[in-house]
Amino acid sequence: MRRELWQTTRTAPRPLAVFVTMAMLALVLPAQGRAQVGGVDLDTVRAGQFDYGKMWTFEYPPSDYFTQTYGFQADEEWFQRARLSVLRIPGCSASFVSPNGLVATNHHCVRGVVSRITQEGETLLDSGFVATTLEDERQIPGYYADQLLAVEDVSDQVFAATDAAGSEEEKERVRGEVLDELEQALLRKYGTRITGDSVWVQMIPLYNGGRYSAYVFNRFTDVRMVVAAELQMGFFGGDPDNFTYPRYALDFAFLRVYGKDGKPYQPTHWLGWSLDGVEEGDAVFVIGNPGSTNRLKSIAQLEYQRDVSVPALVGWLDSRHAILGELRASAPPDLAGQLRNRMFGLSNSLKASGGRLEALNDPVIMARKADAERRLREAIAADPELSADYGDVFDRLAEIQVERRDYAPQHTAFMQLNNRGFSSAFQRRARLGLGWLEAVEQGQPADSIALLATEISRISDTDPALERMLLTARFEDFQRTLGADNPIVRATLGGRTPEQAADYLLSESVFATAASTSQAMENGTLDKSDPAIVMAQELRPAYREYLEVWNRLGPEESALESDLGRVRFAVYGREVPPDGTFSPRITDGVVKSYEYNGTIAPPYTTFYGLYDRYVAHGRGEGLGAEWELPLRWRTPPTGLDLATPLNFVSTSDTYGGNSGSPAVTPQLELVGLNFDRNIDGLSRDFIYLPARGRNVMVDVRAIREALEKVYGADRILQELNAGASASGR
Repeated sequence: MRRELWQTTRTAPRPLAVFVTMAMLALVLPAQGRAQVGGVDLDTVRAGQFDYGKMWTFEYPPSDYFTQTYGFQADEEWFQRARLSVLRIPGCSASFVSPNGLVATNHHCVRGVVSRITQEGETLLDSGFVATTLEDERQIPGYYADQLLAVEDVSDQVFAATDAAGSEEEKERVRGEVLDELEQALLRKYGTRITGDSVWVQMIPLYNGGRYSAYVFNRFTDVRMVVAAELQMGFFGGDPDNFTYPRYALDFAFLRVYGKDGKPYQPTHWLGWSLDGVEEGDAVFVIGNPGSTNRLKSIAQLEYQRDVSVPALVGWLDSRHAILGELRASAPPDLAGQLRNRMFGLSNSLKASGGRLEALNDPVIMARKADAERRLREAIAADPELSADYGDVFDRLAEIQVERRDYAPQHTAFMQLNNRGFSSAFQRRARLGLGWLEAVEQGQPADSIALLATEISRISDTDPALERMLLTARFEDFQRTLGADNPIVRATLGGRTPEQAADYLLSESVFATAASTSQAMENGTLDKSDPAIVMAQELRPAYREYLEVWNRLGPEESALESDLGRVRFAVYGREVPPDGTFSPRITDGVVKSYEYNGTIAPPYTTFYGLYDRYVAHGRGEGLGAEWELPLRWRTPPTGLDLATPLNFVSTSDTYGGNSGSPAVTPQLELVGLNFDRNIDGLSRDFIYLPARGRNVMVDVRAIREALEKVYGADRILQELNAGASASGR
């Protein structure tokens, strides 16, 4: 059974300002006044054909669609070549670009790796790295690259077992058992076919558990650094330019995969390096591993995210970013540098979450989502068998959101309570310290007590000013979200302001420093009279009640999402791709400019623009430090063609995890490396809107120009040329 899902949307793409206005109106207009918002009749808004996106899987390749849309033969061999040419590396994507195991990816994907291979006296992040010979390529400890060897749909086997089970607990147990059995069978099947160091199997639940696929990977563990641009080139524009376009970042690096014999690995397939690049209107295919998205959620779930969870996250990120910024302004250079790095991580999440919230508050987007859900409901109701099994799935999901809303204040108050990166070290010591005291009182085994003590000892001190600010912010979270009269707030603050409560605890509790904590535990003077322990005991009942509800609702919601995935697949089949799961996908699009800020964004930028940004921002001085250039770049290097395309955009459907993904032509020639999205692309968590959303890529022509004219990497250029001439086989 297959149903027609799509009907052409009757509204034309509109400028961002209109969308923002409509989002604001949606918050203040009563329900009966929302039929007309920003000149759009919401009752006429319809779901678009690709609202659920184009993150196609290799087990369900869109062969006919690619062939008919782009005019080439997208057959099984084409998809196999594409799949075997691409790699998944920690947190990112990459691709083979020569017959000798050379791999291309983004610089920001291997930024930490560059630090790890830096030797005494070197500053590779600042100066870049180029291995002039094969022997100079540096092995990366603890690193790996995975190649997708095979994919098998195992849904029938999984559901045959779980559908016969009774309770949800039994279903979960049976599911685990059958997945383990399938994994072992696949390891035996493919174990003799690997060319890497090992084979491993990952069971991926697609459609939120509505389908299951087994991904069999070749894992290579001998990966070496070959070329890395300078950090300031790879991250040119820094945080201000993040999620924007036009961009001018030379975000690239080369690795090499080595085989078990210690020699460069020779893949059967790799991507040819394009000499001509792309022009506006050209088709491109981005292959990689997009991260988790929320496109298949129900309207009730999206409304909960809009009203509760995403605003809470945005508020938390914003407050912690402000704290770090305030401290950084007066911090010494070493601490300021550390805070800058932490601020970027927060800012990246803050921009992304803010874009998600804007999308959820856009009434046109929500109307499109609602129309798609209405059509699916109608298809389920029209089929007696589907209606009997899944007719109430949307209503039951909505009931769970109602219950979640009852605990919205607690969810916001306790958000990130134990986040190791941005919670107070004091707070984490107190929580574990209470557990240690109770373990001692209860006479638990000595090794369990010692394990807790070791965990506490690993919590190092943070800057005292930062510690005070983070603890104050935590108390402000409680006060703001739960209310000043809440028993938790009264017990936690004890009549003090958040600042006073933080000062009191840091001056009176042994958990203020790692040394005083260790000494109290060793001397046996730590007891439950410590003010931090008193506070932790006051918080615990409410926190446990919240966790009990959350831990119950989570599995219930997951089971219903799985049902929704199953019925969606039964109705639409492969027409609707699954949400992103950081598993291998291929997406299609075209190189295309777009309207923004009252003008037109060009399809690509050039080195001319890079130097314009550098000079216009004060040559990297003061507030323009994000647009600084490395020393050898400040004056255009001799012979560098400034008209060379540097970055370009396309309508391809990418998301977090697609960093480093190759952008290829129908001939599987590499033309770019995906490294970002524009601000309009942040709505892709929920919906794919190609009218304005774009993915941003480093143009291979710029990489080639830099290798030749700046980095002196002739050896790599020759290898790329040889790979390009042989890749068509």
